Amino acid sequence: MIDLHTHTTASDGRCEPADLVALAKAAGVTVLSVTDHDTSAGCEATSAACAAAHIEFVPGIEITAVRDEVDVHVLGYFIDSAFSALREFLAEQRRRRIDRLRAMIDRLASFGIRLDADELLQPGVDDPRRAAGRPWIARALVAGGHVATTDEAFERWLARGQPAFVPRLAARPDEVFARVHEAGGIASVAHPGLVARDDWLPDFAAGGVDAIECYHPAHTPEDIARYLGIAGRLHLAVSGGSDFHADDSHGATRPGLVSLPPGHYERLVERASRYESSRRATIRATASGTETSS
Repeated sequence: MIDLHTHTTASDGRCEPADLVALAKAAGVTVLSVTDHDTSAGCEATSAACAAAHIEFVPGIEITAVRDEVDVHVLGYFIDSAFSALREFLAEQRRRRIDRLRAMIDRLASFGIRLDADELLQPGVDDPRRAAGRPWIARALVAGGHVATTDEAFERWLARGQPAFVPRLAARPDEVFARVHEAGGIASVAHPGLVARDDWLPDFAAGGVDAIECYHPAHTPEDIARYLGIAGRLHLAVSGGSDFHADDSHGATRPGLVSLPPGHYERLVERASRYESSRRATIRATASGTETSS
């Protein structure tokens, strides 16, 4: 069982890394990736827990890009999370997340719903590696008795077109693809069925994306077949996973609920190996040039 899309408390998941791995082990997952939003802070602990559980770990991330004010989530796999340029880029992404949530809290206040912004956002301030997100506000709305569920919080207040929604400021998709590649990773468009802009996929392929997430809980069998066909026509690889958050507002009830077929995973590994070989050659050439000039 191969699950390349899960989340921890480093972003909007409810499981600590060790707990996520325990659930994955119990479900029979053999390959696991953590893809927290705009942060790789959960990767180190998850990698250690996977090693102890004899699960193959893939360092990953889910970076939010924006096109025409629509969120486009980009999954990055086999990334070097210590790469300084990626760290700086992600730090800016997370700062923008905090600013956006403050603006949404202000909008809620204008409708008479007052949340303590400092308290709500404190985890992201205490640990700048954690990525704040709308689920933090949704849970506060439930805790304050303003809505019954986090789903209702989104439907009434936080989703696009609702009173407290604030558009996101983020990088373009092609910039995100490039950032993932610079860090030695491969980039996949997450859950395209939720974006519902299949007409953008050829542009993403031309802009450097490597794969499409065909296997996802929100995709019907017809969706999966359609995206497999698109991936084939665009010469893209295929990714997939449960998108597990341990949160009722997300569909997957356990890691491994959606699994990527092994053949597709092998092609991802092959593509990642080519990127890593090219990256190492570039690093060697750069180092050699520096030594020569000095």
